[in-house]
Amino acid sequence: MTDPVPPAAFADAAATWDRRFAADGFLFGTEPNAWLREQAGVWRPGQRVLCVADGEGRNSVWLAQQGLQVQAFDISQVGVAKAREFAARAAVTVDYALADIDAWPWPRAAFDGIAAIFVQFADPPRRQRLFARMIDALAPGGTLVLQGYTPKQLEYRTGGPSNLDHLYTEALLREAFAALEITELRAYEADLDEGSGHRGRSALIGMVAHRR
Repeated sequence: MTDPVPPAAFADAAATWDRRFAADGFLFGTEPNAWLREQAGVWRPGQRVLCVADGEGRNSVWLAQQGLQVQAFDISQVGVAKAREFAARAAVTVDYALADIDAWPWPRAAFDGIAAIFVQFADPPRRQRLFARMIDALAPGGTLVLQGYTPKQLEYRTGGPSNLDHLYTEALLREAFAALEITELRAYEADLDEGSGHRGRSALIGMVAHRR
């Protein structure tokens, strides 16, 4: 069983994630998230994709291996350094930046795709800003692929935040992304094996949404 991230960790997020990523190996493994792998066919080689809060690079590196032009950012300098090394070993190019969600520049209508995988560090006001910026950064016809935990995850305690208001419901996502065309939104359970950070039975929600 993996302990969820406690509320205090979000008070100094950079230091918290630096400590977590400083351990040997990769906290969430080196394989891409399963929902992202399943849905990534919505993008074509050569398209521009942004990975939000990408950590140690497992998702950005895999997307670059699929022929996509990938940008990524994270708040942890340790995570970004490991991601850059990972990309170099994989012989792919990813444009990494060290930034939090408020400091990153968020170019408008710049991306054919955005991958937001377990970006549940944000309280409701910050989450509202993050979601609005993701929508704004999608080019017309662009696609958002998102995965998170639902409130039932508090029973499993196999990863994710322990803050109830950081977790996602279908109603929350439908309201937050009403400006997009949601083509898939599914709450489900699955066994995750993503390093030591996400391991075991998990209460998940996945969404795919397009900018008209």
